[in-house]
Amino acid sequence: METHDFFLYLFVVLLTARVFAELATRFQAPSVIGELFAGVVLGPSLLGWVEPVEAIKLMAEIGVILLLFEVGLETDVKRLIGAGLKSFVVAIAGFVLPLVFGFAVGYWVFELSVLVSLFIGGTLTATSIGITVRVLSDLKRRQTPEGQIVLGAAVLDDVLGVALLALLYEFSVGGGVSLLNAGKVLVFVAAFFVLAPIAAKLISLLIKRFDAVSGTPGLLPTTIVTLVLFFAWLAHSLGAPELLGGFAAGLALSRRFFLPLGIALRTDEHFAHRIEHQMKPIVQLFTPIFFVYVGLSLNLREIDWGSVFIWGFSLTLLLAAVVGKLVGAFFIRESWPTRWVIGMAMIPRGEVGLIFAELGRISGIFNNEIYAGMVMVIALTTLLPPFIMKWFYSHYSDRLKTPTAG
Repeated sequence: METHDFFLYLFVVLLTARVFAELATRFQAPSVIGELFAGVVLGPSLLGWVEPVEAIKLMAEIGVILLLFEVGLETDVKRLIGAGLKSFVVAIAGFVLPLVFGFAVGYWVFELSVLVSLFIGGTLTATSIGITVRVLSDLKRRQTPEGQIVLGAAVLDDVLGVALLALLYEFSVGGGVSLLNAGKVLVFVAAFFVLAPIAAKLISLLIKRFDAVSGTPGLLPTTIVTLVLFFAWLAHSLGAPELLGGFAAGLALSRRFFLPLGIALRTDEHFAHRIEHQMKPIVQLFTPIFFVYVGLSLNLREIDWGSVFIWGFSLTLLLAAVVGKLVGAFFIRESWPTRWVIGMAMIPRGEVGLIFAELGRISGIFNNEIYAGMVMVIALTTLLPPFIMKWFYSHYSDRLKTPTAG
């Protein structure tokens, strides 16, 4: 496309994403819902003003890599290790059950292929820690016992989800499910998770040295972005999705990261905080483009809304998505209200679910109807739980433990 046309597209995408995100937050909904809806409005589903052209797609891919960098940056590894048995049980059950339920719905109920069913189940495993943390913080319940269980479980869910994403990526590239390829990619992912954060940590020390003596403004965000993009390329070279590189880089630069095996490299809290502060505007610039692109890629006009499949598929998956996360909380020994609120807090799929769905679409695994159904399920599981949790706390807060100090 012409350069000036691309400038107009980008202007419309960024402005509309911001307007709809603001409207969503005014109605106490996650901003990602507004950005997704902006893409639906601008794209072929409604106005048809913006097409998902290659240039927008490229910026969306940068956005999702930076989004996973931010997820890694906010991952508390010490909390992950010290989360305790309850967080571990909630995370594993909340990961396995939606995967099994989603696969069963796709394969046995709707007779889809093994690969499509695996992608459906994989999309349902996600938990958006960002949305969960925001809701718990708004309700001042982040430091409660149930809040700590949820946060530990959500962090573990993120790590398991990224590993599963790498596995499904390999299946999509290879054209099918292969145990040999699965073993190979898991070895690569494990090696990448061990070595990449260590390498990124060492490189960050070099960046810190240059930043201390540099007289040029903007050195820190520039070098961090180049580091993230390099690790994205490295992840792809090892047969994993590029966004895994962004996650590993963010994990290594987190204020809460520590190296295994007793390697003593002290984390500079001030430097890590500067990275978070200076990278946030860049992340906030690119990530809305990804969510708008998801909406642009969805053509609701091509869907036969009178068909039994689209409604049956969406509603059955919505039930599997909700039950799969809720049931996980009932494996731990807590009061019934606590179990319910933990289960509800694990339901939001948000940006992580959209990443899975988009990978399924661009790899040709999901057709338009399945993709539309998945996006609707992700949107509903993202939109409804915050409101339900606020209502639940207003009625049952007296039956839950009070927040701890800190």
